[in-house]
Amino acid sequence: MEEQQFVYEHMYPIARSIYEFMPNYDVAGYVLFALIFLLSALVYKLGFAKKLPLRQNVIIYTFLFVGCLVLTFLAFFLPVVEGLIIAALILILYKIRLRNEKKQGMI
Repeated sequence: MEEQQFVYEHMYPIARSIYEFMPNYDVAGYVLFALIFLLSALVYKLGFAKKLPLRQNVIIYTFLFVGCLVLTFLAFFLPVVEGLIIAALILILYKIRLRNEKKQGMI
């Protein structure tokens, strides 16, 4: 129990809250992985995605999926989820501003 408390104290807030509120550790791991994958896909879509054929998109998202496995292990003790949330918010604000400028005819 002392080991578990030590680990919880050193986890970043979002990962810790997921592990505290899920019914067991397996479900919590899948939820953390899904959150990281969805946020990574959102950041990719907002910041880097271009129109590509379906086959190339499948390859890109497959590698994104594999990369998120690694990020999930890092998310226990590094601010991976928090960083992805901030990146997504910045890209959302950028897209909104870009769309507003295009409406006004500035670009």
